[in-house]
Amino acid sequence: QVQLVESGGGLVQPGGSLRLSCVVSVSVLSVNAMAWFRQAPGNKREWVATISSDGSTTYAESVKGRFTISRDNARKMVYLQMNNLKPEDSAVYYCNKVHSSFTRAALWDWGQGTQVTVSS
Repeated sequence: QVQLVESGGGLVQPGGSLRLSCVVSVSVLSVNAMAWFRQAPGNKREWVATISSDGSTTYAESVKGRFTISRDNARKMVYLQMNNLKPEDSAVYYCNKVHSSFTRAALWDWGQGTQVTVSS
């Protein structure tokens, strides 16, 4: 059973930055395409960004140019650097495995997520 543990969320003012981390308990992370998702109260969970096994990245239009997804396969970590945060970025953020950069379906059980609140 793969476990996902997200951290790094918090309260930040508009225009601020946060770096989210996700620890992935798998024997080998490098072969997996990994993604970040988010869910705001009353909304469906939505896809934010994907990093494929070869390191290529894709982003939702709403975060393109502000967020950066990265990975450290040796440490089995996935990161989301979030800059120029906006109130509409407030949500619980989750990481998960996806098939590829072209798919959005999460393949593992969800972790507990990490809360991001953008407010002045």
